Amino acid sequence: MGVIRKKTVTRGTEGGLKYICDVCSADITSTVRIRCADSSCNDYDLCVPCFSIGSSSQNHDPATHAFSVIEQHSIPIYTADWGADEELLLLEGAEVYGLGSWADIADHIGGYRTKDEVRDHYIDTYVKSTNFPLPERADPKDTSLLVENPRDVFQARKKRRIEERKNAAKSAPPAAPKQKPTASVPACHEVQGYMPGRLEFETEFANDAEEAVQHMQFDPGDGINPRTGEIEPEMELKIVVMDIYNSRLTTRAERKKVIFEHHLLEYRKNAALDKKRTKEERDLLNKVKPFARMTNHKDFQELSSGLEYEHNLRQAVAQLQDWRHMRIGDLKTGEKYESEKQARAQRPAPTGSFDRLAGIRPPKPVPPIETPSATTALTAPELPERLKNAQLPFGSLAINGQTKGPVANGNGNSASTNPKTQYTVAPIAGVSPLKLTPDNATDIQLLTPEEAELCSVLRMMPKAYLTIKEGIMREAMKTGGSLKRKSAREVCKIDGTKVSRIYDFLVHSGWIQKV
Repeated sequence: MGVIRKKTVTRGTEGGLKYICDVCSADITSTVRIRCADSSCNDYDLCVPCFSIGSSSQNHDPATHAFSVIEQHSIPIYTADWGADEELLLLEGAEVYGLGSWADIADHIGGYRTKDEVRDHYIDTYVKSTNFPLPERADPKDTSLLVENPRDVFQARKKRRIEERKNAAKSAPPAAPKQKPTASVPACHEVQGYMPGRLEFETEFANDAEEAVQHMQFDPGDGINPRTGEIEPEMELKIVVMDIYNSRLTTRAERKKVIFEHHLLEYRKNAALDKKRTKEERDLLNKVKPFARMTNHKDFQELSSGLEYEHNLRQAVAQLQDWRHMRIGDLKTGEKYESEKQARAQRPAPTGSFDRLAGIRPPKPVPPIETPSATTALTAPELPERLKNAQLPFGSLAINGQTKGPVANGNGNSASTNPKTQYTVAPIAGVSPLKLTPDNATDIQLLTPEEAELCSVLRMMPKAYLTIKEGIMREAMKTGGSLKRKSAREVCKIDGTKVSRIYDFLVHSGWIQKV
């Protein structure tokens, strides 16, 4: 065999086709060769010295077999820097490997051609030609390039180019180890069963949907009764089956769209984010995931972050209420209480000296330590300092860089530096104060001492007071935290004197501003 396809290990080398003499095995790729033209010799090549002395091998008979002299086609025909032999190898490589596989085509051409160089030459010479799909100089009589670039000058320039690129390749630093290419197989992705090359899964939704239509045939003229011209029942059944199959394909495409749009294939990234969340936050986000099919990625992220922030607020409020029930008046003491509470939970239970089962009783499991969440930022001891540095108005709270109105907290978390005077509730004529206790007022623990005194003077239950307080503050929030006394009376449909007392108390506490 006189032809060898020389595929090299690295890109950008000589590569291409290599011709050898079938008698002496000499390399005759870059010189004149003699090819046997008889049908019994397939790709039989000889070098000029072996042909001149009549040497032969295999079934070749130099006395009777016809032959042809093949010279180097290293002459420019379409462009000044590409020879005819390289043009033939380019078209042959495109046919073998397919357009787009420029690295393989460059290896097929050889001569240290790069994939970018091959791609640009093909696009400029063939695709952008006015005679597409033929090149500009497709006329065989056009020899203008050969006149401008004689054979010896072109071959010398080609040899010089190959030598320069060969020396540059030798002096180049060692390339990074070749990585395994991404194939369209399930093992090439972090999600098991996903084929990235085909954007498909090994097991699709309704994976057996094709089984119902794989043997179905539709021939021209079938399904119509020639006498009546109506569709036959069998054809109607086929159409129904095809509609069911198309609906399953539509559902499969919609599910894939959700996966791709919400980046669910980035398993490692999503798993790392889940590890930073608490168990409650993970359960909450899992319940919200069905809404991803009805929203885009941006809206779903806003919904998830909003629900997560609301969950953290509820946890912080519950923790502050627990601290108030424990008579804890500041955030720093609350943090100390939580750390001591966690230390007590991790402490092993004491065993008595007369406990016979103490040696065999398994130790109490240590409760897992939850990852600190956003709830801690809402109950951190430095919260008053953050409010003070932000220079917010008295009783307001900054959330995500925005002021969110007055905060119903009268236990020293205000940013105001002025000492607050004690508020004295003026008694109402003809109304005797009511003594409030946990027995007759179950929600009294939700009030501050001043609020409890206010409810006692007004003879009002804590739950009713909290409802009135919430209505007044909601109305004040609509006007930037300020409210008129008349508007407060319109909101609360009770005795105007009691509303005035509550209004004065809220203004004195800094929760609303008087207009």
